[in-house]
Amino acid sequence: MILVTGAAGHIGNVLTRQLVADGKKVRALVLPGEDISAVADMDIEIVEGNVLDPLSVARAMRDVKYVFHLAGIISIMPGEDELMRRVNVEGTRNVVQAALREGVKRLVYTSSIHALSRDWKGSINENVPFDPENDVGGYDRTKAAASMVVLDAVKQGLDAVVVCPTGVIGPYDFRRSEMGDLLDGWLKRKLNFLIKGAYDFVDVRDAALGHILACERGKKGEVYLLSGWQIKVFELKGMVDLILKRKSFSINIPLWIARGAAKLSPAFYRLTKRTPKFTEYSLKTLQSNSVVSCQKAQRELGYRARDLLTTVTDTIGWWVQRHATDKN
Repeated sequence: MILVTGAAGHIGNVLTRQLVADGKKVRALVLPGEDISAVADMDIEIVEGNVLDPLSVARAMRDVKYVFHLAGIISIMPGEDELMRRVNVEGTRNVVQAALREGVKRLVYTSSIHALSRDWKGSINENVPFDPENDVGGYDRTKAAASMVVLDAVKQGLDAVVVCPTGVIGPYDFRRSEMGDLLDGWLKRKLNFLIKGAYDFVDVRDAALGHILACERGKKGEVYLLSGWQIKVFELKGMVDLILKRKSFSINIPLWIARGAAKLSPAFYRLTKRTPKFTEYSLKTLQSNSVVSCQKAQRELGYRARDLLTTVTDTIGWWVQRHATDKN
């Protein structure tokens, strides 16, 4: 039996799909009352629980051989988020302790490229340390701290590996991730406001397969970066137009204007309850180094990332189909 926490999320549901396709028995840990439409069509065992509740974690882990721990909270908003810290750090500690008690064969923890120090020089690889004191954002700090919880547990005897995906995009984006929302917006609009910058994006299906490869071939206590391809924002937008065989217009927002808008993002969120497009966190991310090496994962796991045009084509196709289904 394989346990997947966060199975209803983007990577989580795609990972679960692949495991089921491989003939594996999967148990999905979901929150009580959580929207599980992303996994509703799969032949899996669904159990309700919360990573903040050690008892429910222990129940979910009974008779489990392998654990994929993906449950967590993502936020690009400024300031501290106590719930995010508890879920990402304390929740991971609960999962790790239960895995130690139950004697699972291996735990794969989903960290993030953002958990690494932003003191980057040249290509980013696994030699860059986790940074729980990162001053860029609370999400970065919590994922770094949680990664260190997992690696500390390795010293206690837990067989675990850590994977760090970059920016995840792709189909099966039922919960409408930030990048999914952006791509879907480009699909609908012919005029868009963009800022200059670049980032590394990985297909969600490749990230999911990277998790499986880490479970099967990864070395105990090791960290693997699951990257894809670096691309500029304007180039990514042009790729969408190429796929749709159309011409659209993009207006470049000067960075100083975007930074001004980002300072207003907390107020925007409080008023609309919608994640703003520009936050100080997202701007810093797009302006930072995003040259990420996955050579270690390629060498030790056999990991490969498909070309980005295929990813974006499939993603746009999924959104088109999704909208057609919603209309019926």
